[in-house]
Amino acid sequence: MTRWISLGAGFVFVFVLLVAFFAPREATEPDPLKALHLKPRNVQWQHDGPLGFGVLGTFDRAQLQRGYQVYTEACSACHGLRYVAFRNLEALGFSEPEVRAIARQRQIADLDPNTGEEITRPGLPSDHFPSPYPNETAARAANNNAYPPDLSLIVSARAGGQKYIYSLLTGYQPAPPGFQVTPGLHYNPYFHSVQIAMPPPLMPGRVEYADGTEATVEQMAADVTAFLRWAAEPELEARRRMGLATIGFLIILSVLAYATYRRVWAGVPH
Repeated sequence: MTRWISLGAGFVFVFVLLVAFFAPREATEPDPLKALHLKPRNVQWQHDGPLGFGVLGTFDRAQLQRGYQVYTEACSACHGLRYVAFRNLEALGFSEPEVRAIARQRQIADLDPNTGEEITRPGLPSDHFPSPYPNETAARAANNNAYPPDLSLIVSARAGGQKYIYSLLTGYQPAPPGFQVTPGLHYNPYFHSVQIAMPPPLMPGRVEYADGTEATVEQMAADVTAFLRWAAEPELEARRRMGLATIGFLIILSVLAYATYRRVWAGVPH
């Protein structure tokens, strides 16, 4: 009896699966934005290398400093770097006096140690980059209800990483015929909805590089993207060096283990 019950339950289960598989499905509406949306461009940077030395994985310090300049002059008015401290800029090649001078240019919200009242003071190397807005409400009020994200981890937080950031910065263009852009938004096929509230932040000559590099939109986008890649993972080079040393150690250990094995079993007949 139990066998017949099990068999019946099995037939019912198979029948339900077949019905579910062959049942007509409701037609879904095609996404009209799918044809407009573009995948990030395939761009390469020096620090993309597989190893952690030379040009095979280290950051280009000159590019990082240019990228910091682009962030300061073109991005910092709307976007913060709350997880980056001023003293971290020494890793970009800035000297300690330069870092102190950079920090002093920023006003930091603090409390008066004597009265407890809120004050602002010049920044210190130990301070983190302040947000340009006191809170999210103020940020949205200043940007047509759009919230400018903090850029500390933006490269890691967005699918496509640095290629997406570069493509977004260089992807502003006129909308195709027949596509109506919402007032206050801008057409960018690399953005998920192809309409973005942020106006084009870069234009030719937006910054003047001290090293004489031509400030094209593509160059500035590549530089600031490299800087944001560093901001998201400043330990990248150290991690790669550690990985390389670990691989070397394991190779040597494997060779020694094999040599020991051959020596121990050399006299044993096979």
